[in-house]
Amino acid sequence: MKINQNKLISLSVAGLFAFSAAGEEKISKQRALPLKPNILIIIPDDLGWSDVGYHGSGILTPNIDKLAQTGIRLEQHYVMPTCTPTRVSLMTGKYPSRYGITGPDYGEVIDLGDPTLASILKDNGYFTAIAGKWHMGSPPYTPLKYGFQSSYGYFDGQIDPYTHEYKTETELTSRESWHRNDEYLEEEGHVTDLLTAEAIRIIEEEREEPFFLYLAHHVPHFPLDEPDEWMSLYSHLHMHPSRQLFAAAVSHMDAGIGKVMDALERTGKRNNTLILFLSDNGGQHSWHSNTEYRGKYADKPHDVLGNNYPLRGWKGDLYEGGIRVPAIANWPGKLTPGAEDFPMHMSDWLPTICSLIGYKSEKENLEFDGKNIWPLLSGQKLSTEERSIYWKTAGNFAVREGDWKLVVHRNSDQVELFDLKNDFRETQDLSTSNPDKVKQLQNLLEEFKKGDE
Repeated sequence: MKINQNKLISLSVAGLFAFSAAGEEKISKQRALPLKPNILIIIPDDLGWSDVGYHGSGILTPNIDKLAQTGIRLEQHYVMPTCTPTRVSLMTGKYPSRYGITGPDYGEVIDLGDPTLASILKDNGYFTAIAGKWHMGSPPYTPLKYGFQSSYGYFDGQIDPYTHEYKTETELTSRESWHRNDEYLEEEGHVTDLLTAEAIRIIEEEREEPFFLYLAHHVPHFPLDEPDEWMSLYSHLHMHPSRQLFAAAVSHMDAGIGKVMDALERTGKRNNTLILFLSDNGGQHSWHSNTEYRGKYADKPHDVLGNNYPLRGWKGDLYEGGIRVPAIANWPGKLTPGAEDFPMHMSDWLPTICSLIGYKSEKENLEFDGKNIWPLLSGQKLSTEERSIYWKTAGNFAVREGDWKLVVHRNSDQVELFDLKNDFRETQDLSTSNPDKVKQLQNLLEEFKKGDE
């Protein structure tokens, strides 16, 4: 159902303005655009609910705010509480536990040969590219094996923004992580600038087919190291030093997103591009290590990072703060600006995009956990049936049906029941007073678990 304002917080969108008008040359280019839309998916890393300007944050994000103002704010967009599982859901349309993935993981994550968002789009005439974080497999389980035709960025979960090294060496990973087309590469520069430049390169390339660009940013994930240009934006404020670093990193990324938007406008591709801006999980509270990244950050501040207010919990939690994130869908002329308040999950995007491009699987066993939400986004359908969503992590389970959410702590079998319609901050556990609802949701949980690896 369309809503005029966010139920959780007051949105601050004063002073926002629409993207620049097109000239005759751009209009001419747009007439020659392919029938299928370009698809740009932007994934910030560890961006919390209150880390964007349009959610009332003090962090300056004017370009993200433009996307929010001219697109649809997705106010109940759910993900997994950590990075690898969320990305697996995006790429496969399935809950990551179907692959045995319950947290950050390495080795073979997605079974080789399984359809992915990239492989499906490639088979349907798209040029497919990733710029940024992979973290869905260690070499040799790399992007080009899963449908991407161009890859650039880093294989692992966290890298130093300047050296591009992974935090440590393990049996499955090395410090070396930066690559182009799955081949290791040494390159200088801040990760945000390098990924922005690569995204612009992909957009500016002349090609007949539409593109799918997966722009997976490093920031604001730790470790953070930002130039004075971005730190100075917040030097007059009384911010904790690590929160200032975090804010600088987000504003740096936002400026890069602005450059990407300019490239879409300049090339005449803006109006034929569906843009999704989706955080991978809630904000992280803090981080510290004396040894990772060769000890470089042992004495640098990282103890105040993201902000998920007013939601409860942090990255890694199955409370709303860990799994309910800033999200926007934007496509001029196709999606009416506003907000959507129905529950959706990261796994919904693959079946939604398949429907959008007219894809029909030749494999009878290709089943998604996600749902096609395009009719709701586009206004073709004004209401939705009660939605069930499932989460599994190494420590907990959760299931949501309608406005009810059950959290099960695996080690203790403790259960918590929340009525999200009346208590989105999850302050009141109603499990004792609603035993029938607990039993119903436990039965639903058992049905979901049957599909896990």
